[in-house]
This record gives sequence, C-alpha cells and structure tokens, in this order.
Amino acid sequence: MLIRFILLFTLIPLIELAILIKLGQYVGIGYTILIVLLTGILGAYLAKTQGMDVLRRIQTELETGNIPGNQIIEGLCILVGGAMLLTPGLITDLCGFVLVIPLTRVVVREWLKVKFRNMIERGQVNFY
Repeated sequence: MLIRFILLFTLIPLIELAILIKLGQYVGIGYTILIVLLTGILGAYLAKTQGMDVLRRIQTELETGNIPGNQIIEGLCILVGGAMLLTPGLITDLCGFVLVIPLTRVVVREWLKVKFRNMIERGQVNFY
C-alpha cells in the first residue's frame, strides 16, 4: 500500500507536469495558465454548489430518520474531486470533474458501494 502512495504522489505530478509542458508548447504558456486557472475556479464553484446540495440531502435524510449512506459517499466524492480540481493538471482535473458532476458521480458511487460490499464480505473491514 505504501508503494502505491509513493507512486501516486511522485508519478502523477511528474506526468501532469509533462502534459502541462507539452500543452504549453502547443497552445502557449498564457493559454495553459488560463486553462489551469479556469478549471480551478470552475472546480471550486462546482464543488461548493454540489457539496451544499449533498449536505441539504443529508439533513433531509436525517430528519426523516433515514441513514444517508449514498449522500455520504457522494459527499466524499465531492471532497476528493474538489481537491483534485484545485490541483494544477489535466489528469487530476478530469478525475475531479468526474467526481463532482452529478451524472458521473452516481456511477462512481455505485462502483464504490460494490467495492465496499466486497471488502466487507471478504472480511477486510472491521466494524469495531
């Protein structure tokens, strides 16, 4: 697991940097910086609005006595997606938008539920 994190935090930034350098060569440094700034601003706005929407749905579920499992997973997706959108880079922006946009977030949520269910069935998760 540690190896995965080391690779994640070293290789991804290097790949992102290489992509930004190539993009800068094709469209120019000004447009590249503009793209990074615009995706950061748009990402922050989307994360805020979607996060507030999910928070309202969590409150509604709790008021009616239901457990807001789907909304909690979606909230986690929005949190991670928002952080990815604020990180400069095109790959992280793409992943961030997938986690923040409602239509694609639902697909990720359902995939995560299957993964969680499989982990529980295999005994990889302890509840105490």
